[in-house]
Amino acid sequence: MLRWATMLCAAASLCAFQRPSYAAQMPLAAQTSTIDHSGPLANWRLDEPPDVNSTGHLVFETVSSLLQHWPNTRMRNGHNIVPGTVPAGTLLYHGTGRKEIPAGPEWTALDPQHAMPFCQLGFEAGGGCWLLTLITTRPLKVLYFDGTSAAKTSLGTLDTQDLLAWGEPRRDRRNNDLQRIEDLCTWGKENGVDGFVRMEMSFEVALCSFTSGVTVTSFLSIVEDRDIFDPMAVADVMRAGTQHNRSPGETRVRLDLSGLVSFYDTDLAPSLVSVRFGLERWDHRLQSISQEDLTQVTARLEEILARPAGHTSSGIDWMALIRVITDRYSQRLELVQHLVNSDNANLESLLDYANKTQVELRLMLRPYILSSVTLPSPSDPNAEESEAAALNWARPVFKLCATTYTHGLDASVMTDSERLLLNAVRDTSREICRVVTGMWASGVVAGIDERLSGRDSELDMEAISALTTSWKHDIDGLMQWLDWNVWVKCKPACGPEEMCYLTTWPIGFPLNEAPPPAKELPRGPVPEVDDWKRPRPRCVRLIGPYTGW
Repeated sequence: MLRWATMLCAAASLCAFQRPSYAAQMPLAAQTSTIDHSGPLANWRLDEPPDVNSTGHLVFETVSSLLQHWPNTRMRNGHNIVPGTVPAGTLLYHGTGRKEIPAGPEWTALDPQHAMPFCQLGFEAGGGCWLLTLITTRPLKVLYFDGTSAAKTSLGTLDTQDLLAWGEPRRDRRNNDLQRIEDLCTWGKENGVDGFVRMEMSFEVALCSFTSGVTVTSFLSIVEDRDIFDPMAVADVMRAGTQHNRSPGETRVRLDLSGLVSFYDTDLAPSLVSVRFGLERWDHRLQSISQEDLTQVTARLEEILARPAGHTSSGIDWMALIRVITDRYSQRLELVQHLVNSDNANLESLLDYANKTQVELRLMLRPYILSSVTLPSPSDPNAEESEAAALNWARPVFKLCATTYTHGLDASVMTDSERLLLNAVRDTSREICRVVTGMWASGVVAGIDERLSGRDSELDMEAISALTTSWKHDIDGLMQWLDWNVWVKCKPACGPEEMCYLTTWPIGFPLNEAPPPAKELPRGPVPEVDDWKRPRPRCVRLIGPYTGW
């Protein structure tokens, strides 16, 4: 058992050595590197974490979050611009204080609750509350800006739009949204762009024309409260947005990921690598992008928009692939984190949870543990040769796990956007499988795997305790690095008269970052002071009294 304990300690030391700076998502240097995903087994090192400036996992998570309200409320500063269509037969809503169809670019909402508050602005001018309903008569060609891209803040929510419209984020034009959309429509006119999809309390389509591709179905005078910040109305608008919280999100917009443009693409926008240096993801912005990179991004977008209908791409459903991976691992990793962080008051409980954890790790890897996997003998004279070699026998499992979803994909038929997505899937899968394989293999070496035990004497409880501690660091670090929005939720779950809520612009923002409310919303427990910058989930009431907002 002594050699097994020695190997376990080596494995635990290896895990500690290989752990990158996950938690803060803060790069330590401005250089980037690439990993060979198809090379020989020697390249599949369990002690080789991702480069600190890698962005594959960020591309993966932001693409996984497209058109979903929850993750784009949490991480407000968008980094993706994606072409898409709004299908024929889609209803769009426009609230106004006068019965006049807009003569130029204006906003429409995809949910009527989101449009109705804007008609209240007409009360000040002595008008009424009019709800215009349009229906699309053909597919509308649109561009989608992710993040909370309709929030008029100076924090980065408008960066992608301002770069296209004006060549730089313009703090002085933060609230000049009409000029912004007019200039975006002018930019997109040459390539037939009908509008732009954004999100705030819910999703909206900024139409470049109210006479092209849409027709009026009704224009009604409705009864509406005169206070745009009436708590009941606010709660109803927020509830409309939460209908699109999770996958599949807002389904009335169809995105073409073969034309995705991401500012996390380090080939397309390398100047942003150093700009992100030392920053958490909350604070990633585009305002310091180089002119050369911006020119390259704009040219890529114009090239994508100019593609003919039926253009060539791989045909891969990238969103389905990303969600398959997320669905496969999200709940399993969360369960492992729960198990290793359980309170083990005695040795019996410690061993019980270690065994349960090992089972879950093995279940994640079951399709990849081949019969040819050979566990080193505890009497092997090379067993203590080096820390890095302690788990080399598990490399085939690591490689098979990491490549299973991408091995058969042909990059030669992909667009540039698709190759970015391919690398995002590869990088994310690789790190998940590296950490999970390392944890599982350490458990095997410790003698707690019922299928591959190799145990020759009583378990060393001190070693098991060290293993559990190492596991905690590994799983916590991996989940912080992935930062999947599916793990962000209210704990405990909200009651039937409540909903789980993230502070959503403009409610709860300082006056210099939001329009002033006519009256203060009643609140329950006061959110933390920086909640509007880094929103945390909390339960709010859906019916009166409207507390918690």
